[in-house]
Amino acid sequence: MQFESQFIQVGNIRTHYYDVGQGPVLVLVHGGGAGADSYGNWRDCIPVFAKDYRVIAVDMVGFGKTDKPDPETFTYDQPGRNQHLSDFLDVMKLEKVNLIGNSMGGAASIGATLLKPARTNSLVLMGSAGLPIPERPSNELMHNLNYDFTVEGMRRVIGGLASPTFTPSEELVEYRYQLTMDPATKAALAAVNLETRKGTLNFDQELLRTIKQPVLVVNGKEDKVSPIARANRFLELFDNSWGYIMPHCGHWAMIEQTEDFCSTVQLFLSRVTSE
Repeated sequence: MQFESQFIQVGNIRTHYYDVGQGPVLVLVHGGGAGADSYGNWRDCIPVFAKDYRVIAVDMVGFGKTDKPDPETFTYDQPGRNQHLSDFLDVMKLEKVNLIGNSMGGAASIGATLLKPARTNSLVLMGSAGLPIPERPSNELMHNLNYDFTVEGMRRVIGGLASPTFTPSEELVEYRYQLTMDPATKAALAAVNLETRKGTLNFDQELLRTIKQPVLVVNGKEDKVSPIARANRFLELFDNSWGYIMPHCGHWAMIEQTEDFCSTVQLFLSRVTSE
């Protein structure tokens, strides 16, 4: 299914997004792996959610069709992504949103919520970044941090992210690989990975306790990048939280097990958007 690309100026960053459906607003935020963007991460989920919601899927700064500022003039750290996402919601004039974020996109969703708490109605965090668990990047995450901009390198990235039982299509491998071929994308991804190694994706845990919105924490049982221990800690920190652990699933629940992921999110949203 194809969606119409739209762009909006967010400060100095021309930002790409899709806007599909009507109803309460869902904002989908992709992860930060090599070749990630809103279409590749969410294309199977958008038609499902758009039956009942206005679905907005945005490309974070440095990814997809959104601008990729020169790393000499822009710091590709988590505070920068938090601010970009929050500013994007501002210029879109969205007063109440439900945020769904995968991995780095989960951290950006948390960050945007901390910047403007009253705007977030609920959060869905899937394999989310934001806590230093494990203390060091796993071997599987290192496939991404050491991506060498080859097709085989992309296969290693996907292999590190997804469950061993998941077989990516050649179309998916090629799509993500081609997204990384642009020189500006290469520079941005290198800058993102440099900041990730520094641990800038993590939040102060006492600050996380201030989030009182309903939170659904989703995690693949075989996720080696964001292990279940991290999901459990999120559940401890968020008072008003639910957890859903998916068997035979890695870091990409929205791709590996789309139907299960979407139905779980819909059940959660049906509760929190009717309260």
